[in-house]
Amino acid sequence: MNHLAHLFLAPDSELHRVGSLLGDFARGLDSSALPTALHEGLQHHRSVDAFTDQHPEVMASKRLFSAQRRRFAGVALDILYDHYLLRNWHRFSTMDREAFIDQVYQELENHRQTMPEKMQRVTGLIVQHDWFRSYQDLDNIGFALDRVAGRIRFSHSFHGIIEEIRTHDVELERRFLAFFPDLRAHAEVCLDVD
Repeated sequence: MNHLAHLFLAPDSELHRVGSLLGDFARGLDSSALPTALHEGLQHHRSVDAFTDQHPEVMASKRLFSAQRRRFAGVALDILYDHYLLRNWHRFSTMDREAFIDQVYQELENHRQTMPEKMQRVTGLIVQHDWFRSYQDLDNIGFALDRVAGRIRFSHSFHGIIEEIRTHDVELERRFLAFFPDLRAHAEVCLDVD
């Protein structure tokens, strides 16, 4: 799962949501020193990712990608799932989508001091460039995936993966819609996973 989905699935508190993003920036971090809600948010992130990686619909979605790009399918799906969540917001939430985005942007700003330096930089970019609203457009998902591809330091075929996503968009979205309710149910009870 990518940033927006983690924020959406996190327990309903600011520190839990901030902690839910911490999972992408926790390498080398002593999580035992974190405030309880941040630590629980981090554990929530890890549980959500583990559940996602093992779900049959996610695994089937990865197999839709060509052999040369399949090793990057998980990364592509993480970002693409933020797009599908935004596209289908009305199915999953009664809260206004724009209000939720504004709320989490404010929470990220409010808790910058609790974040590792890299997380501060990335969340600053998320807010400054309004990444979450930009993810409503599939073209912007392609740009985001190409930016990720540009950071890979070995020879690869990740650039242009959006074309394969476009080819399989209907099936990928259908599989997301089958998977995401299962993930939401898991996310509601996974705080006990440690």
